[in-house]
Amino acid sequence: MSRSIELLDELIQFDTVSRTPNAGLLDWAQARLDAIGAATTRVPYEDGRENLYAVIGPADKPAVILSGHTDVVPVEGQNWTKPPFALTREGGRLYGRGTADMKGFVASAMAAAERAAKRSLAQPLALALSCDEEVGCMGVRPLIALLKEAPVRPALVIVGEPTSLSVATGHKGKTSLHATFRGREAHSALAPLGFNALHLVADFIKALQARQRALEEHGIRDGDYDVPYTTVHAGKLTGGVALNIVPNRADLDFEVRALAEDDMDGIIAAIRADADAIVAAADDADAAIEIETRSATSGLATPATSAAVDFVKRLTGANGTIKVAYATEGGLFADALQAPVVVCGPGSMLQGHRPDEYITEDDLARCDTMLDALTAKLETGL
Repeated sequence: MSRSIELLDELIQFDTVSRTPNAGLLDWAQARLDAIGAATTRVPYEDGRENLYAVIGPADKPAVILSGHTDVVPVEGQNWTKPPFALTREGGRLYGRGTADMKGFVASAMAAAERAAKRSLAQPLALALSCDEEVGCMGVRPLIALLKEAPVRPALVIVGEPTSLSVATGHKGKTSLHATFRGREAHSALAPLGFNALHLVADFIKALQARQRALEEHGIRDGDYDVPYTTVHAGKLTGGVALNIVPNRADLDFEVRALAEDDMDGIIAAIRADADAIVAAADDADAAIEIETRSATSGLATPATSAAVDFVKRLTGANGTIKVAYATEGGLFADALQAPVVVCGPGSMLQGHRPDEYITEDDLARCDTMLDALTAKLETGL
């Protein structure tokens, strides 16, 4: 059993579903990193959720940061045939919640840190382990703020989300929004005397659909993505109390996933203008639509021709680059630190968030090889 598999076995046993404390996992990780001489810093987020930053090598030089989140998505409602919070090794696969997304990379990064500590590094290797990524890349923000104030900016950030070790240079940004629709209750036998909040919802969703059509037909396009344009998606609707009551309130969660080159703020402003127009057309004093932003994650657009991308391609042996559909912490690192960022990690997102999630032993071994090549480069400096 490789060291990365040993560490992954222990990592999977921590039930670190988003919005639950991850301090136990970080205690475990920090103890191991302290033992090899890493300089470690805990960065709190909220309510027992924290980040851990560790540096191996000279702290006064630009580091290569290996970024991985420690939280996982829930398992409730999924039909698992393997125990989700215990590692099952079977047929060349490693099963368990978070094996692909993304404790596999965290395990490989920690194993690489142990090996790097035995080398004399000219440039440091750093690990950034975050919390609450799965709920909007929220937890890493205070860690990024700390790094932004540091005297030395990183040379490169590798976000180890599962790409099957392909080098991803871009992903869309994501803004999650919540809309509250207000009306006036009445007995359904006297429905015209009330104002139905669900009618506002119907008009608003039609407006979202119109925005989506306009983005698809006339917006910016990037053929490197499976869906090559910015998308608008309505995901969760609640409203009404009983069939015989005109609902006075409804709530809708929706999102915008924008190409990094697109104008996210402008798109959201246009959606807000649509809401104002719907309320004005309703011509009722109780009608209202209130929109709030719940989370926002920047898109990533690292030039495929950059020296940093060429460097990571050489580490992996990749010939080209890709872009990924899902958002990552990479956009936040790039915006705040003005450092090159790539997304590259073991496993496939096709296995992430699913029952019987797994990563292959081969993919994990390939990640170990990539990180060994990285630490060898850090001995002489990039």
